[in-house]
Amino acid sequence: MRVESSRCHFTSLKIAPMTAPILALGIFCFAATAVHLASILIVAVRFRRDARQAGVAPQSQLPPVSLVRPLCGIDNYGDDTLRSTFTLDYSDYEILFCVASAKDPVVPMVEALIAEYPGVNAKLLIGNEKVNNNPKLNNVLKGWRAAAHDWIILADSNVLMPADYIARLFASWRADTGLVASPPVGCRPDGVWAELECAFLNTYQARWQYLIDGLGRGFAQGKTMLWRRADLDRAGGVEALGKEVAEDAAATKIVRDGGLNVRLVDRPFVQPLGRRTAAEVWNRQVRWARLRRASFFLYFAPEALAGGILPMIAAAVVANAAGWPAALCVGLLGSVWYGSEMALAVAAEWHLPALYPLYGLLRDLLLPALFVDALRGSDFVWRGNEMEVARLEPVRMMARVRPRLQDVARVSRRRLRSLRERDHTG
Repeated sequence: MRVESSRCHFTSLKIAPMTAPILALGIFCFAATAVHLASILIVAVRFRRDARQAGVAPQSQLPPVSLVRPLCGIDNYGDDTLRSTFTLDYSDYEILFCVASAKDPVVPMVEALIAEYPGVNAKLLIGNEKVNNNPKLNNVLKGWRAAAHDWIILADSNVLMPADYIARLFASWRADTGLVASPPVGCRPDGVWAELECAFLNTYQARWQYLIDGLGRGFAQGKTMLWRRADLDRAGGVEALGKEVAEDAAATKIVRDGGLNVRLVDRPFVQPLGRRTAAEVWNRQVRWARLRRASFFLYFAPEALAGGILPMIAAAVVANAAGWPAALCVGLLGSVWYGSEMALAVAAEWHLPALYPLYGLLRDLLLPALFVDALRGSDFVWRGNEMEVARLEPVRMMARVRPRLQDVARVSRRRLRSLRERDHTG
């Protein structure tokens, strides 16, 4: 009897250390899945609500607008995206196309469109005034300065503008708004790699941006930005966007420093992708990841746990420890994970291929490598221009984070003291 008791005691000591890691993995899997589903539900409900409440003010109540589009080369579906600038349902707007070089192949296309739509107030501005290391911002400068109106939209060349493009931007403006922006969502993909890019852009990146926007912490996206000229002038003018390598990161900080908020448009505007290569998709995602790491590290850090791969690995380990069929458990989790993303795409009316779960899985397999690559590197190439972000400096980063951690610690200590005093008095 004593021998049996000793054996049971030894077994419990041996199993106990294994229980905590399995339990932790189970909690992580549950929490990650819950956050994933909650984010999808919140964003889907928002899109449905915004669709029901969609309405814009009469154009007689809306101000004239200058629409500045920096161009560099010809994008896929370039004729469609640039043509959409001329067919907007807005009574008073001007178009300012900006090109750095007269030899750019997009120049003949723009000139042909201007000739095709003589009734639209459109100009082509050519020249390159280099005031910082951001070639896109250097290209934008002449358009901003030439803008005739107090409201200015900066829009990338690959945005496909719907007829109500300008009106919808104004519909999202509030009294506390300093900027209205739109992240890109992909459409018209051609091939596996373009489908993969849609999985990155739509149900992953756009979803999280709209969730954060709903929490009042919206981020600017350079694809589309509606500015009130006076707000940016107070911060030092359009040149102030050069304080960061990415002008949208600088825009976010400028707006927040001014006590205002960045808001996203009711639904994001689409970018036709066309044919993409694996290198194009990867390099674009690496560029954006490095920019996020350099400009907003605290928001970037949780991306280490992003995607469905880690929760599915955790599910497999927990299932194996519990004696459940691991393949079945992982399959069920994957069905829930990517099925919910498909439901979001339906609710948002985004592109949705039949093989979406495979593209979503491939995206999530790449996320850990993308995170590591963003930490390791600092340089990238944008439209033939070599650029670089700040390198990861842990000491400097902790110096920025330490004051926030100290504030949290002080608040925690005060609450603990108050609880102890309440217990003593009780």
